[in-house]
Amino acid sequence: MGDQVELRCRCGEVRARVTDASPRSVNHIVCYCDDCQAFAHQIGRADLLNSQGGTDIVQLAPASLTFQQGQHRIVGLRLTPKGLFRWYASCCNTPIGNTLTPAIPFVGIVAQATDRGAEAFGPPAGAIMGKYAIGTPPAGSTGLNLPLLLRAIGKVLGWRLRGKAWPHPFFGKGKGEPVYPFTVLSREEREALRPLCGPHPAAEPAR
Repeated sequence: MGDQVELRCRCGEVRARVTDASPRSVNHIVCYCDDCQAFAHQIGRADLLNSQGGTDIVQLAPASLTFQQGQHRIVGLRLTPKGLFRWYASCCNTPIGNTLTPAIPFVGIVAQATDRGAEAFGPPAGAIMGKYAIGTPPAGSTGLNLPLLLRAIGKVLGWRLRGKAWPHPFFGKGKGEPVYPFTVLSREEREALRPLCGPHPAAEPAR
């Protein structure tokens, strides 16, 4: 039980089980990129960003995430046609997983969406994309962090080699197509989010 946590949306309608959730099995980072910030603003969940605009992300093997209820509430968003698939619960706009295609087997969940929070995964291994942080970038978050990059690559390769790429919680096995509906922002919609993100964000307009 120590390596298992529950992922759930804010209203509790969508729930999933995460196995192999120990610090040795996942890659825990804080991402300050403007895409993560933009996504949070787009779905009205900027409350999940830290004071510098960072998102507490836990990357894990696809097979370790299993949805148990509320799948009909799962939808996706791509900020650009080739961007990450950013899945969330439409009932309360809680992020529940970021993915690329199944060829790169990982799922990034927001630590706050689990029943045990970030503490279940140990301290972050590092931070990335600090050039987009609000205020002074966190130490070590700008430039290329080679140890962190190698750690992420090692985790993904390990999950593939150990057969943990499938079953995938968001893609079908056959052609690897998404099993949930998703939308892609237009260029104008994406550009409209940029003033809200980065080192000197403007005030978010009222919705």
